[in-house]
Amino acid sequence: MGNDFTRHWSRIETFGGKLVENLIHGISCDILCHAMEQLREMRIVAHIHDELIVECPMNTRVEEVCEKMARVPSWAAGLLLHADGYECKYYRKD
Repeated sequence: MGNDFTRHWSRIETFGGKLVENLIHGISCDILCHAMEQLREMRIVAHIHDELIVECPMNTRVEEVCEKMARVPSWAAGLLLHADGYECKYYRKD
């Protein structure tokens, strides 16, 4: 059920691509939440889609944060996961 093209609540059709997209988005959200748990000792101030904004002491290495974010959840054993990061004093898109 959902809003159709006339914005009325009704039964709508779907297709495999939409189901796969929703599945991938759900798994990605779970992986991002797992990364946030790994960084719980740091101050996460925001997250945008697939990135985190972390405030941490100046002596914290970016590689340390990326290593923690790239830890694979136990339920996703074998997943190839990598995290990139950069440091700056003000938020900017990389």
